[in-house]
Amino acid sequence: MAALLPPRPPCSPGPGARVSCRPGGQGVHCPFWSGSVVTAVLTSRAPAGSTTRLPALSRSPRRRARGERTPGSAAWAQHPRPREAQWICCTGLPSRSRGRPARQNSFPRAVPSSLVVPAEEMDLDRLDLNPRIIAAVKKAKLRSVKEVLHLSGPDLQRRTHLSSPDVRLLLRAAAVLLRGHSMCTALRLLRQEGPFPEQCQRLSLGCPVLDVLLRGGLPLDGITELAGRSSAGKTQLALQLCLAVQLPQCHGGLGAGAVYVCTEDAFPSRRLQQLIAQQQRLRADVPADVISKIKFGHQIFIEHAADVDTLLQCVSEKVPVLLARGMARLVVIDSVAAPFRCEFDGAALALRAQRLLALGAELRRLSCAFRSPVLCVNQVTEAIEEQDSVAGPPGTSPALGITWANQLLVRLLADRQCPEEVPLVPPGRTLRVVFAPHLPPSSCSYTITAEGVRGTPGTVCS
Repeated sequence: MAALLPPRPPCSPGPGARVSCRPGGQGVHCPFWSGSVVTAVLTSRAPAGSTTRLPALSRSPRRRARGERTPGSAAWAQHPRPREAQWICCTGLPSRSRGRPARQNSFPRAVPSSLVVPAEEMDLDRLDLNPRIIAAVKKAKLRSVKEVLHLSGPDLQRRTHLSSPDVRLLLRAAAVLLRGHSMCTALRLLRQEGPFPEQCQRLSLGCPVLDVLLRGGLPLDGITELAGRSSAGKTQLALQLCLAVQLPQCHGGLGAGAVYVCTEDAFPSRRLQQLIAQQQRLRADVPADVISKIKFGHQIFIEHAADVDTLLQCVSEKVPVLLARGMARLVVIDSVAAPFRCEFDGAALALRAQRLLALGAELRRLSCAFRSPVLCVNQVTEAIEEQDSVAGPPGTSPALGITWANQLLVRLLADRQCPEEVPLVPPGRTLRVVFAPHLPPSSCSYTITAEGVRGTPGTVCS
């Protein structure tokens, strides 16, 4: 086992030091003394009891007067050499790093301290200023741009002896360097003229009326929930989005495929083929040659998850691979409530909330990291207690409670009027915005045909 020699004093050989491990060798030979940050590794395999002679590297009369060992004394130079020893000595580093074992054959290159530039001072050279101003800042012992901004104009002028116009130029250049880009006003963001065009980008739903309701479509950053009764058309709209995402960005898509996670029934492949065949009639605004070149059925990746563990594993392991490779830009979970309502009863609400938080956090992370919208289809449940008028139709509310609602960016509610509820009114469907940070509460009517989901013109209202 390697043994450490006694710790060296805060003095060490400078650059150019040579290491000798011959029996009775001369130790470390230093051609000149320097206080630079160097690393010298001494490895010896001489028999136990032999000695290592070290040169006199410093003189300390006060320590010699007290009888202590100094680097130049015989007591320091004569040490029993262990059978296998490794000694690393670093000057300019904290004392706790001296005497630390190092791997053999590790000889870092020594760099003089005069050539080492602190990391804090490197950003001063990046300032777009006259070298005279930068030299005055360094002479005032201001090591970073942040230290410059911590001082006021008069204080900088007093410490650097610069003129008032030079100080103003210095503060302006330091602020621009830390900011990294020009300022953007709220008006430019509203007009989509700012430096953040992706914030205004949306995934089109494939229908102009529905896009007007959502101001362009689904946002790329966050979870969008589509809740509603059975046969309200939630799966129809999810399939339509899986086709719309494959279109180029100039036509409202993202130019990539979709991941469709089924948790209830089998994937509706027959309905998907019908929508693909009618895609030209639904998207009349897209040229026919663009649609004909896209193989819609080859870019939808289907996964079945019957329980919560399988769903979490799919979201955390399989989906990131497709998103990272650019093969998919949309994640659909149909539905998110099915596995949670089957596995957890009233006695396991705390565990269910924990799993819901884990699922929501992972989906939000994927959406933010890959700029990919996430659509979660949700069920509705009967509201026994006081009914929130904005949560859902009378007597119902979206499932999974407030724990899941806090994970959402947008909540949409699809409702279908049954003939028995309103006998004199023909059956109709309504898509409503329950909450969203960028949308007011609004709604519109829509119909489902063989071509897909179409909004009814003139029915968008707030």
